Amino acid sequence: MVAMRAYQSGMALLEALIGILIFSIGILALVAMQAASINTVADAQYRIEAVNAANQILSQIWVNLDRNPIAIAPNRLIDFEHQTTGAPASCNFSGAAAANPAINAWAAELRLPGTTAAMQQIDIDTGVSNRVTITICWQAPNDTAPRRHTVVAYVN
Repeated sequence: MVAMRAYQSGMALLEALIGILIFSIGILALVAMQAASINTVADAQYRIEAVNAANQILSQIWVNLDRNPIAIAPNRLIDFEHQTTGAPASCNFSGAAAANPAINAWAAELRLPGTTAAMQQIDIDTGVSNRVTITICWQAPNDTAPRRHTVVAYVN
């Protein structure tokens, strides 16, 4: 009996240390999940802002297009083009700013992180039913590459 007690001495301490270790790992996992959750919520917020900005400028194009006479409306639609050259995949656009001041004001006022007016593109193809392609790019502080949202609409 005495030999059995000597053999088991310190087991309660060992069990307590293992329990603390398991508890600590669980707490660290919860902290990591919270950080991932915060990043996901921020990303969702940026995407919502990009969708709202694209819808806002598309509405402005739709409403402000002078359709009188209707035959030259496509020529007036070209005034809304912005940064028409460059690859949408890289969000590295170049080209002229829009002839319409409302477009330039919109591009300058975008409140997405890491964005500039040169990272926004409005491409208009009057040969394909007046197709308007709006690409909005941004780069959050933790992102290694820019993110983008593209909207395609037809303005008639």
